[in-house]
Formats: sequence, structure tokens, C-alpha cells
Amino acid sequence: MATHPLERVVDPPRLPPRRADSHKGDYGRVLLVAGSRGYSGAAVLCGRAALRGGAGLVTVACPRDIQDVVSAGDPCYMTFARTDHAADLPKADVIAVGPGLSLNSAGLVRELVAQFAGPLVIDADALAAVPRGGYARSVPAVLTPHPGEFARMLGNTIAEVQADRENLAVNFARAEGVVLLLKGSGTIVTDGRRVYRNATGNPGMATGGCGDVLTGLIAALLGQGLPPFEAAALGAWAHGRAGDLAAQRLGEVSLTASDLLDTLPAALVAAGH
Repeated sequence: MATHPLERVVDPPRLPPRRADSHKGDYGRVLLVAGSRGYSGAAVLCGRAALRGGAGLVTVACPRDIQDVVSAGDPCYMTFARTDHAADLPKADVIAVGPGLSLNSAGLVRELVAQFAGPLVIDADALAAVPRGGYARSVPAVLTPHPGEFARMLGNTIAEVQADRENLAVNFARAEGVVLLLKGSGTIVTDGRRVYRNATGNPGMATGGCGDVLTGLIAALLGQGLPPFEAAALGAWAHGRAGDLAAQRLGEVSLTASDLLDTLPAALVAAGH
């Protein structure tokens, strides 16, 4: 159980307005470490979401054998043939790691946590690479597990996680020094001191790839200067709002992750951006 008073954040934050004389370098060099054979779509979705989320420059670091497929996914991001060493990756202001990533890349994930000093988003299989107590860094990492992943991180059952989502999320974030975004109905975002419970989204978003979109979006918001908690909270709201707009047009049953990319601009406009 949480033992300290929590600040409950009701409204998601806003991005500052863009200056008329700004350029792409002002909105973040975002590097996405994503994709593996059979999971090139995750890298594409994440990359396109980072673009739609407003990142200035987006690079998708993927295995060489899927680089051509990922490159064809969108002409507006760059691709990079990654190795298993963090030192070989291109320079970036923000890194997101995990979508479609192979479990064989655990060493690379741990290197990024230890060596990269900037904002970091950790998702999907990358969450299994870092042990408890291994997230100590000057800028809190943003972790985005679904209930199954969070249950494995805690050593609990999914039922136990779902029965006590907020307390478990708050206590984990406080103990590990991270921002935790626990996905699901009523997504919870917390840094251990503050908690935001998201009210947007719908069951149509329970489909493969939606989490990849969220990861790219949060990385883009970090690249534009939002702190980790604020980027995660706004990302959760805009992601869910995009899903709601897509469901209004297509229905929940037929909604796919790529539909969120089409409605994300309107969601960000609704958020005042």
C-alpha cells in the first residue's frame, strides 16, 4: 500500500507553443530501437507515431535484414542498421527501446539504461532486460508495461495486478525511481509522488500495435521538452483520444493501430496543440 500522500493530477499537461523561427532541431532527435525479423511493423508504427507526435528528427534503429522494409514504412524518418552495442547507435536527445525487439537484445537494453543520459522510454520485451533496482539514472526512465508485463516484473499474477493497479504502480515507481505507465482501462501514470488516471480510450484499442504507437508518441513528447511524467500523461491522453476518434469513425471491432496514426493529429489539436 502507498504510505505517502499522492498528488492527483486531473488534467494532462500541454506542450509549449512553437516559436515562429524554430527548426527541426528544436523538437528533438528521437531514436527508436525497435523491430526484429517478423516484427518490422512494430518499428514502423513506433516511427510513424513519433513523427505524428511532433518529433523534429526520427531515426529507427533496426536489424539490417529488415531495414529496407522499415524504410519503406514512411519516407519521413531515417533508419539505422543497429548492432548489439549501445555505443554504435547514432546520437539522440531521446531514446525509446522495445517495440518488436528481440529478447536477444537484453544486453543492448541494459547498456542504454546505464550509458544514455537523456530521456529513455522502455517498452515491451525490453522491460524484461532490466532487473529490479537497475533503473537508477539522473533522468527517470518511462516504463510502459501492460498488466501481464507488470505482473512479471513484480513476480505477481495478472489478477493481483489488476486488483490493486494504482498502489502497485505507485510503489514500484517510487522504489525504482521511474515513471510507470500501466496500460489498460484507466491507464495509470505515476512517478511515485504524483498519479494521473487516464479516462480516454476504448476496448477497440485492445489490438496489436497500439502500444508501439504509444511508445513513439511519448518519445516525441519528451523530444519536445516535456519532463518524463508529463510526457507520459499527455501521451496516454492523446493516444486514448486518438483511439476514441478512430472508433467513432470505424467502430471498435475494426479499429487497428495504424488508424490511430490518422487520428492522432486531431487528438493533439483537442489537447490544445
